[in-house]
Amino acid sequence: MLEMRPDCERCGADLPAEHPGAFICSFECTFCAECAEALDDRCPNCSGELMDRPARAKALHAKFPPSSERKFQS
Repeated sequence: MLEMRPDCERCGADLPAEHPGAFICSFECTFCAECAEALDDRCPNCSGELMDRPARAKALHAKFPPSSERKFQS
């Protein structure tokens, strides 16, 4: 199951699990659309390809909660 991290690791933008617009690599490093584009869809951590992260229906959050751990380092 995907962690569904709550923020962009590069700029700190909020990326709610129930909304589209997040991009992840195979290690689930997470970026917003603007940062993924600026990174040419390449993860700066592992050089993996950044792909669209699927959204998780809000109704499933109680049973399958998204991560609340933020990764952005200012």
